[in-house]
Amino acid sequence: MTIDIEPLRKQLGRKIEDEDVVTEAPIKEMICTFDRDDPVPAPGEAIAPGWHLCFLHSYARRSQLGRDGAAAEGGVLPKIPMPRRMYAGSTFTFEGDIRMGDKLRREIEFTDIQLRQGSTGTLVVTTQTRRIFTPRGLALSEAASTVFREDVKAGAKSGVPVREAAPKDVPWRRTITPDPVMLFRYSAVTFNPHRIHYDRTYCMEVEGYPGLVVHGPFAQQCLFDLLRDSMPGRRIKTFAVRARAPLFDTAPFDVVGRPKADGNGAELWTVTPLGTIAAQATATLA
Repeated sequence: MTIDIEPLRKQLGRKIEDEDVVTEAPIKEMICTFDRDDPVPAPGEAIAPGWHLCFLHSYARRSQLGRDGAAAEGGVLPKIPMPRRMYAGSTFTFEGDIRMGDKLRREIEFTDIQLRQGSTGTLVVTTQTRRIFTPRGLALSEAASTVFREDVKAGAKSGVPVREAAPKDVPWRRTITPDPVMLFRYSAVTFNPHRIHYDRTYCMEVEGYPGLVVHGPFAQQCLFDLLRDSMPGRRIKTFAVRARAPLFDTAPFDVVGRPKADGNGAELWTVTPLGTIAAQATATLA
């Protein structure tokens, strides 16, 4: 597939802004979705890392959605001439707390686009930089990458895992058993209309996956939670996640990790049922 991305490059630097308020109900929904015992923060208390995704959604109208249910227009990205997309990873820098009751302002900037060739054909990789401000100033910046891909060829399947074994000698480990209800709830609390997470017929017959796809940010939240549970009282300064292979609701997956030798960081992974790396993350801590 031949794509000229130069017209798309000309839109780099494009920005949009939106606002929201940190309220209690979405936080309760996030806690329930991940079946956690976290107390709901009181007014003025900080919310946990990753919970900001309960807020500042993409409110694309139905007429702006693509075949896959995700927004094809109306956001900061130009319309990408590829029919499929997938989370590729994010790099977070935590500058301050996001607290219950905060009025939030988010600035999103289209900061990068790359044309690549992969095993499945032509890929377009985009990056959006999101900056979230509270009344106290910049709280969080995130460089979020998305891969856009060609249609699955007739008879082909998607989602073959990367054959790189995940580390086994790690002190932190938990097993996550995703199911359609968990994935539906996460789609709902994050207002994510991407059909690969809840429409099994579309997922398998159109995109060639073996089951519903676990959201990249869902698995990312599992890593955030493993880190804060394993190193309580430590503040996350940076957190970078790179996706390597998808996970599905057809089998449990593991999240594993270990502290770095200096005690000021950590390495974490999500692990496919075959024991290979689905995503890898690094964090620095205060």
